[in-house]
Amino acid sequence: MDSLIINGGVKLKGEVKVSGAKNACLPMFAAALLTSQKCILRNVPNLSDVRFMAEIVGALGAKVENVAEGVWEITAKKISHVAPYELVRKMRASICVLGPLTGRLKKAEVSLPGGCVIGARPVDLHIKGLKALGCDVKIDAGYIKVDAHKMRGGQLYLGGRFGSTVTGTANVLMAAVLAPGLTMIENAACEPEIEDLCNMLVSMGAKIGGIGSPMLSIEGVKALHGTEHTVIPDRIEAGTWIIAALATRGKITVKGALKRHLGSLLDLLERANCKIEYKGNDTVCVDASRLKLRPMEAVTLPYPGFPTDLQAQLCALMTMADGISIVTERIYPERFMHVPELSRMGAEISREGPSAIIVGNTKLSGAPVMASDLRASAALVIAALAAKGRTKIQRIYHLDRGYDSMDKKLRRLGADVLRVRDE
Repeated sequence: MDSLIINGGVKLKGEVKVSGAKNACLPMFAAALLTSQKCILRNVPNLSDVRFMAEIVGALGAKVENVAEGVWEITAKKISHVAPYELVRKMRASICVLGPLTGRLKKAEVSLPGGCVIGARPVDLHIKGLKALGCDVKIDAGYIKVDAHKMRGGQLYLGGRFGSTVTGTANVLMAAVLAPGLTMIENAACEPEIEDLCNMLVSMGAKIGGIGSPMLSIEGVKALHGTEHTVIPDRIEAGTWIIAALATRGKITVKGALKRHLGSLLDLLERANCKIEYKGNDTVCVDASRLKLRPMEAVTLPYPGFPTDLQAQLCALMTMADGISIVTERIYPERFMHVPELSRMGAEISREGPSAIIVGNTKLSGAPVMASDLRASAALVIAALAAKGRTKIQRIYHLDRGYDSMDKKLRRLGADVLRVRDE
């Protein structure tokens, strides 16, 4: 396993480019299973999750090639309908092959993905959606087994306890594009990654209305064709760089930070006295050299609300605010694995149910810490950059799941960061 060693106290300076969106390209790899023709994806980030997804799609029978930096070709001429546990267990996002297998082959057997460190992430809404399309769905021996030979369009509501479901929307959408008749998905996820998936499917010949809204209409077609699609920039990576610049009192330019994807974050930061300037629609300049950070109250919500995937990073930043901040998690109420590790660095954070109460003006100090999940890893990096002294972050394979070459990008911004191999 690798670790990161960070000597803190260096202000980030320079320019950084955001990579393609992980949460957009993973279901796109699955979407390529909907056609026997070649699909080309561009601006794909170099991540372990992407390589896992490529392995899964390849194991189902598709030819998958990384033909150039950021470019993948997928040709699924003949594919299997079975995605076994040995593959699916590696990554929860692999559940999104369920919809394409159902749509194209009219049958699927996909292993349940298992647990997750940030809390329960059930697939009940995926199953509910497929049943609304006329599919016979049952759970047997740890597998979701689907018979879709009587599949047809239908009307369904995809809301759950914590709002809409992103992967559930993707799965039902990818099944419905090949279902005869009209499908209406109410309370569909509105995340930019779902919008990007819709745009890819339309380029393959799908007929989808209401893209970007909570009401999607899908008119089923008989077959889809190949396509070439460029993945949107990763809004979570963009937000992480903005927060890192603020935490280090740095001055950086972030290219690929789409303004329309970051509205909730920008609003929070503006109210916290942060000065952020946009050049066009995709380049943001952050100058925190004279920042006096105010405390804030933040609540994670489905898009366009504040994203749960930036909650941990915001917690790290709020340890530096002038006062007490409250961060409430409404998507995954147990997603606070970063709190004990930040506390090891001197943070004063207490839990009250789904909320974290953060005492600001904390002098963070370097310490050995351990990453528990992807976004907790990013929070620890941000804290380490701002802390006094040396921090060693272990288990950074979590970080490699969602951030393309983060340590290299940090060094180009002047950070003192070293990747080391642990014994």
